[in-house]
Amino acid sequence: MIYLTNDTIDNKDIDSLIEWLKTYPRLTKGPLTKEFEEKWSKWLGTKYSVYCNSGSSANLLMLYALIRSKSLKNKKVVIPGLCWATDLAPALQLEFEPLLCDVSLDNLAVDVVELEKIFKEESPAVFLCVSILGFSPDLKSIKDLCDKYDVILLEDNCESLGTEFDGTKIGNFGLMSSYSMYFGHHISTIEGGMVCTDDKEIYDILLSIRSHGWDRDWDKEKQEEVRAQHDVSDFNSLYTFYHPGFNLRATDLQAYLGIGQLEKLDYICEKREKNFQKFQKGIKNDFWKPNPLDNTFTSSFCYPVIHPKRNEIIEALIENEIEVRPLVCGTMGKQPFYTENFGVKELKNCDVIDRHGLYVPNNPSLTDDEIQLIIDTINKIIK
Repeated sequence: MIYLTNDTIDNKDIDSLIEWLKTYPRLTKGPLTKEFEEKWSKWLGTKYSVYCNSGSSANLLMLYALIRSKSLKNKKVVIPGLCWATDLAPALQLEFEPLLCDVSLDNLAVDVVELEKIFKEESPAVFLCVSILGFSPDLKSIKDLCDKYDVILLEDNCESLGTEFDGTKIGNFGLMSSYSMYFGHHISTIEGGMVCTDDKEIYDILLSIRSHGWDRDWDKEKQEEVRAQHDVSDFNSLYTFYHPGFNLRATDLQAYLGIGQLEKLDYICEKREKNFQKFQKGIKNDFWKPNPLDNTFTSSFCYPVIHPKRNEIIEALIENEIEVRPLVCGTMGKQPFYTENFGVKELKNCDVIDRHGLYVPNNPSLTDDEIQLIIDTINKIIK
């Protein structure tokens, strides 16, 4: 069976983890979490990173941090119609008004022309830019639009770790960016997510709302300032809360795995990009092929196929023991938890993807023979 995903935690990682466990370390959040965050920031090129229990929680933290920063001009947020459920769900949970935007069929990222129309008509406070399957959006144009219309840019890069735009890793263009370390993603910490930012005020809010709303992860200067402001004694300081926060912490056990995973992340990204190029060259799809921007590096998550013969392709792939699934989860404009609140939202390109889209495996363990089998299986149907 050729699986969509393959765990990047290997026997060497497990053996190392077992030896570490024999030292009876602290397993819940502790010093290794901080070490992992610092090494992640260095790899990505950002100032601050906050490790949490999932990419979904990372998205929740980003939107909630904006609320707690009291910097929103309103609670309208633009979200691409092609995204994951927990791009949209936190907006609903936090009582934002979600505005779905169509995507481009070139790179499955937001349609910049449609985005500007929404900016003009709705004057939203936030745009959550979702990078699908490793494809970079046109982040220069998007950032320019956000600056022009006074919109806060957030990035969801959970499927695109290591992707670059114009020589810079994505995740360095918005106020905050999110990542996932779920099984089968670029790297795994079993479960896990990260929020990154260059903004110290936002960073302090993220640290606090991740852990109940307390100040234990703040630097000493920040702690002293806030405790003096609220007349908090040393005795009460560990049990004083400055935000109505969550408990979205990950553990040092996961952070230990993450530190090891970072050592092979460059190889993983490069292997996924090389696999992508093989699929891109080998699959003869005259109906549609992805068209990444020229000035990007595609750290591919899986390889997308859009074709009217989708059902036949799916049957052939399953027959050849190749795992296949819908392209992300189709269009958000037709998901029940959206339509029950807002009705069906027609989005031309998202609807094409919903009807005809699928994706096939791309992971660093794929062999050349497996890649060729996937290519041949698809080509046999669409020739």
